[in-house]
Amino acid sequence: MQIFPFLRWFPLAPGTLKADLIAGVTVALVLIPQSMAYAQLAGVPAYYGLYAAFLPVAVAALWGSSNQLATGPVAIVALLTASALQPLATAGSAEYIAYAVLLALIVGVIQLGLGLLRLGVVVNFLSHPVVVGFTNAAAIIIGLSQLNKLLGVSMPKSDVLFRDIWGVLTQLPDTHVPTLVMGAGAIALMVVMKRRLPRWPNVLVAVVLTTLLSWALGYEGKRELPIAAVAQAEVQQLLADYQARESQHRATQARLAELQGRLKAQRGQMRPQDVIALRYEIDLLELQARGEEKVAREILNQLRKLQFESDGERLYITGLAPAGAKTDGKRWRIRKIEDGRLKLVSGGEVVGNVPAGLPAFGLPAFDLGRVLELLSAAIVIALVGFMESISVAKAMAAKTRQRIDPNQELIGQGLANVASSLSNAFPVAGGFSRTAVNMNAGARTGLASVVTALVVLLALLFLTPLLYHLPQAVLAGIIMLAVMSLFNFAAMKHAWQAHRHDGVAAAVTFVATLVFAPNLDYGILVGAAVAIVLFLARRMRPRVARLSRHPDGTLRDARVHGLPESEAIVALRFDGSLYFANVAYFEDAVLAALADNPKARYVLIVGDGINELDASGEELIHHLVHRLHDNGVTLVFSGLKKQVLEVMQRTDLYATIGEANFFRTEDQALAAIYQRLEAAGYDRSQCPLNLPERRDLFE
Repeated sequence: MQIFPFLRWFPLAPGTLKADLIAGVTVALVLIPQSMAYAQLAGVPAYYGLYAAFLPVAVAALWGSSNQLATGPVAIVALLTASALQPLATAGSAEYIAYAVLLALIVGVIQLGLGLLRLGVVVNFLSHPVVVGFTNAAAIIIGLSQLNKLLGVSMPKSDVLFRDIWGVLTQLPDTHVPTLVMGAGAIALMVVMKRRLPRWPNVLVAVVLTTLLSWALGYEGKRELPIAAVAQAEVQQLLADYQARESQHRATQARLAELQGRLKAQRGQMRPQDVIALRYEIDLLELQARGEEKVAREILNQLRKLQFESDGERLYITGLAPAGAKTDGKRWRIRKIEDGRLKLVSGGEVVGNVPAGLPAFGLPAFDLGRVLELLSAAIVIALVGFMESISVAKAMAAKTRQRIDPNQELIGQGLANVASSLSNAFPVAGGFSRTAVNMNAGARTGLASVVTALVVLLALLFLTPLLYHLPQAVLAGIIMLAVMSLFNFAAMKHAWQAHRHDGVAAAVTFVATLVFAPNLDYGILVGAAVAIVLFLARRMRPRVARLSRHPDGTLRDARVHGLPESEAIVALRFDGSLYFANVAYFEDAVLAALADNPKARYVLIVGDGINELDASGEELIHHLVHRLHDNGVTLVFSGLKKQVLEVMQRTDLYATIGEANFFRTEDQALAAIYQRLEAAGYDRSQCPLNLPERRDLFE
């Protein structure tokens, strides 16, 4: 671990400086629109993506170990962020953003802690098949989650993603054609440019052209009217219900904030029973607030599905305007309800106002209850985000021959997420597409990412007004096109071919992620648990081969190769460590072999594959030696490794078995056994375990 790993960049040669400047600017041109798209995916306003693309990018490069890894908002982490926060608050609300900022801090602290403790290996608990299954499912979920933005219709919000998708599909007749044309056109442009002009920044070109087109055509179309302007009574009732629920929710939130403030300020002065009572009341209010918010959100979703026409002063449901009313011919939809007024749009949705200047720096509001709510999701995001980052870093290092330090990279990613939280943004990670752009543009050190961060800073300071007319459908198209690279069903098939348990783990993760969506952390936790259980199942029943002599002179599995077995000697090879989970299986294998060979007087354990022996294994062998001895059978070992022999010597098992029953090779062991058997009149010339040349001596 290094305190200032970026010092390795210096001194910078002029050629390196030039290459890093070019690469940094190139990546920034890709990152700016991508980061806004991924912010939308995470459920926060698009400009928060620029915050996440500023300070975290530079910090990760300065304290990471990879020279080319480009950190920032990425699709998987953004989706995991949204799945963690949507049950807790309304997407885009101030409370939701506060949760996102706090989540980034928790993720960063987890990664930083793992890095400082040099526990980068903990990421291995998420096996490759689990990640492959999760990534494929996440790609489907990400693509479907953007469908409503591409069609220009509303998406219901529930606890089941596919129910929401079905709600979008039922609105196909209401598709907003200009929105669909804008989004589909941007996708087509990016695909064509990627194939025909691969060196051009296709995402940036699509964003610039569609933003100019949106501005020139008046694509957005917006208007404000008082709630009283709605003509239909049933809609007025829905609006009244929504306002009542919102007012009640605000009152509950105010009361909740008051009680939380009192608990924080007076906790040390209160009696324990009073603290418990206050904590209980706070918990009840939190449940009540969530229920009120859910009901209000459902009403708002109903209102957003409605389409209206207007005569300038009144608002009518489309098709229900009175005869003779002169409407403007546009279809208006409710975008927001605020201060008794309806904010309406008739065209496609755009990014809107992007605050100019730097984000507000500072620690997020810290609350233990919120931390506990986010902890499980933060652990998943920390591990998945780091896995993506380290995989990308290693892929680039394979080409540049740079040595990657996983623990240093964990520190870099952890500090980047802490910086993201301090700069009012959401969790980040290393991304493959931008890292590939960075490397292909010639980046030689992490200075390229520092340049990228400076370009984003300039955009925040001076270019934000230009982003107002950027269509949301274009951002949806950017996301949908980006996640196409995440589809890799061939990798799931490959996992099945490598080992069926790996294939099962990948398939279970894939299905669980889809079933539990939008709670994606459940899917990956289920997959990880299944992978660990299957791994333990394999370790509990390792391969045990009954050996005999093959014509080529080696000892092989007698049953696989159809070889005769010796009646006097049982030779077994145990392909696994002897520990608490499989000692019973080892004992059963030995006793089963003896039951099939009742005349056997020696059991030879070929121990080349035994890498470990724990207390349970030592205890079992101890009892087995005595049990076999009482039945006239001797246990002999060959090829045991140093660490196994040391355990036996420390526990006196070595003395119990007897030094004469340990051998370096199986052939030495067999030669000694034959000498003992010959003393009892055994003719080894016919023994299937005898070497071919040894048999020739007796013919």
